Amino acid sequence: MSETKNKSINQRIAEEEVEDFWEDLGPFVVAAETTRTAMVFTNAKEPDHPIIFANDSFLTLTGYDQQEVLGQSFNALIAQDSNPDALARLESAFEHSANHDTEIWARRKDGSPYWAAIFVSPVCDEAGHVVQHFSSFVDLSKHKREQVQLRLLVDELNHRVKNTLSTVQSIIAQAFRRSSDPGVIRESIESRVFALSRSHDLLSHGNWEGAGLFDLINVAMQPFSLADGRTERLVIMGEDIRFPPKATLALGIAFHELATNAVKHGALSNEAGSILIAWTIEPTLRGDRLILRWREKDGPPVTPPSRKGLGAQVIERGLAHELEGAVHLDYPADGVVCTIDVPAPRGARDI
Repeated sequence: MSETKNKSINQRIAEEEVEDFWEDLGPFVVAAETTRTAMVFTNAKEPDHPIIFANDSFLTLTGYDQQEVLGQSFNALIAQDSNPDALARLESAFEHSANHDTEIWARRKDGSPYWAAIFVSPVCDEAGHVVQHFSSFVDLSKHKREQVQLRLLVDELNHRVKNTLSTVQSIIAQAFRRSSDPGVIRESIESRVFALSRSHDLLSHGNWEGAGLFDLINVAMQPFSLADGRTERLVIMGEDIRFPPKATLALGIAFHELATNAVKHGALSNEAGSILIAWTIEPTLRGDRLILRWREKDGPPVTPPSRKGLGAQVIERGLAHELEGAVHLDYPADGVVCTIDVPAPRGARDI
């Protein structure tokens, strides 16, 4: 007998069983048909658990038509590459006729798999014999995607926490190496940790997707009363550029160091000095480069330091390392100049 003829016979049998099914369990079938839960009923008396009913919710979930499902083996709804343990649990639920649930890869009509929680329960006749099973399907695809996303977020958070703790550890170690004065050590650590904290807050407001350079500079300059362009002592020039989290944290500390030095020794240590922060994106053979300059003027005459302090090392070595570029501090007599030459963030020209 041909396969097509077999299918036709199975289809007729399934349709007859549906009619009997409606007569025996009419109110229950009406409830199953109208529920939002995807559900199918199978014949417990036949091998392979042929399907004798599928509600509209199941047809919507899987893309099948009613006639395409009737008479099909229940296993035809399951993805072929499902976990063997999950397949065994599902088969056990049918064999032992006990309420049972399994998470497994199911299959839509177009062959696409989806995560489903399948709950299998027996339907008994008046004598207590199992005559059908009803199985409800809950689409877990969104839940599984959220789980993967959550794992990625947790991994990313762990990575960021480790990086932050490493930065704090470095700040503390360098502070102790530079001074034995408890007051100096405390001020050195606190000011840098607060700078790091402000950058963290900025990133948190943006769901840790990055931060714009304007916001980054303004947040870094807030403790020095120079944020949001409220004074002519700070001039910012350039198209806004969005930096990823790692670069945001590094730049936040670097701007803090530059501003601290300007307050103590440079353009912000008198009433006349000012700071210009300007940047451009320049194409090179190495790709687009961000060239940013911090330039001070009208402060006290500058004398190059005899040795570079902690702040200068944080700026030149730390920032260059974090941003994979070059950072130079120059000390012309009319004001400190810091030049930052780093790869432009991806998409910088599109902002």
